[in-house]
Amino acid sequence: MIEQEPSICEQKVYEKIFRTHYEAVTRFVYYKCGDLQQAEDIVQNVFVKLWKLCSTVTFSKVKAYLYRAANNAFINEKEHEKIVLKHLKQANNSIDHESPEYLMELNQFHEKLKNAIASLPQKEREVYLLSRVEKKTYAEIAEITGIGVKAVERRMSRALLGLRGILGKELKF
Repeated sequence: MIEQEPSICEQKVYEKIFRTHYEAVTRFVYYKCGDLQQAEDIVQNVFVKLWKLCSTVTFSKVKAYLYRAANNAFINEKEHEKIVLKHLKQANNSIDHESPEYLMELNQFHEKLKNAIASLPQKEREVYLLSRVEKKTYAEIAEITGIGVKAVERRMSRALLGLRGILGKELKF
């Protein structure tokens, strides 16, 4: 007889998963962001999402799901923060005598760039943002992501090729 996995949708099973994994996943995100409050917020949201998707996640895959979802939520939050900071910096640096056409083209380019980065596969986007936005070296990125430096180089190359393909000659790396 095949033993059936417990259902995550059962409250006792879900609570056990929460008690077992909450602390470790929170530490994982905290090590990435350095802000305990932000890490707790991200992990709380991941557990809320798990509860909503409980019927689609199997019990045997729940740990991997939690770590991947927390990592993706962290990356998305950082990406959003960087975009907000770029817009604030752009607003603070704008000079009154710049032509409206130039400002409009600049805004359009920023939107194209944001969409192009968002369209990259997750692994390439992560490496690209760590390198170009966070100013991390390939060795630091390899340590953060848990892959080799050569793999980081390949992902970065694919990311740059992807962005070049999307943006064409508008973007200079």
